[in-house]
Amino acid sequence: MPKLLSEAAISQYIEDGYFFPVKLLDAERVASCRKSMENFEASQGRPIAGAQRNKCHLLFKWVDDLMRDSTILDAAEDLLGPDILCWNTLFWVKEAKSQNFVSWHQDLRYWGLDTNDLVTVWLALSPATLESGCMSVLPGSHKGDLMPHKDEYKPDNLLTRGQEISVEVDEAKTVAMPLQPGQASMHNGRLAHASGPNNSTDRRIGVSFHYMPTCTKQVVGAWDSAALVRGEDKFGNFALTPRPAEDLDPAAVEFHERAANAVREVLFKDAKKVRPTL
Repeated sequence: MPKLLSEAAISQYIEDGYFFPVKLLDAERVASCRKSMENFEASQGRPIAGAQRNKCHLLFKWVDDLMRDSTILDAAEDLLGPDILCWNTLFWVKEAKSQNFVSWHQDLRYWGLDTNDLVTVWLALSPATLESGCMSVLPGSHKGDLMPHKDEYKPDNLLTRGQEISVEVDEAKTVAMPLQPGQASMHNGRLAHASGPNNSTDRRIGVSFHYMPTCTKQVVGAWDSAALVRGEDKFGNFALTPRPAEDLDPAAVEFHERAANAVREVLFKDAKKVRPTL
């Protein structure tokens, strides 16, 4: 029996490659998470950016706690089974009235992972609406071969290489996934997805968790890390990330530098040029 998702939700995810919305957090916890993030930004005098966005569970205990939250993991287990790794965690922030966008792409084209079953849980910490640039998906695009991509390196693109599907995406067939704070969407790592600029007066803040079966291998990078978040890891294909005892725990911060650099090397494999930071 499923732990959180309905049978209909699971069937839709398998057929179309996505499901939303899933209510994961109450208003109090969402507000606490946003406050923790913005307090850190205030302390450093600038928004979270660059390598701070990537493997952020190693920098912030509250993100590590979210990544291991039983409700979120119940949803992931309904799709992946009981043994789960989290490969990465990422902040997705579009400032108010920002032109930042995410081009149409498929994640597993670039991540070096040999699984077709990776599940991205994208959790909204502020409203992710049509106005603020919520995610859209192309249903069914997780099936068959991955589409050809090209690297555009457009400055407002939040993706590392500005990677973009190089064939036309029929916008009439796409589905927008608006979310309220505390809600999440779930999509397959092979699914084509994108998001537009934030035309609202509030920041659009999300954090994504990328869950995969423990049998997954990294086939591009020589070394990679992941967090064991549920069950057993009988395969040992990834170095297991430490749990920070507090935000900016020194041991976890040291591990973060190596882990983030490893992801960077994978993401820029065969790229013609490399951006200064992730």
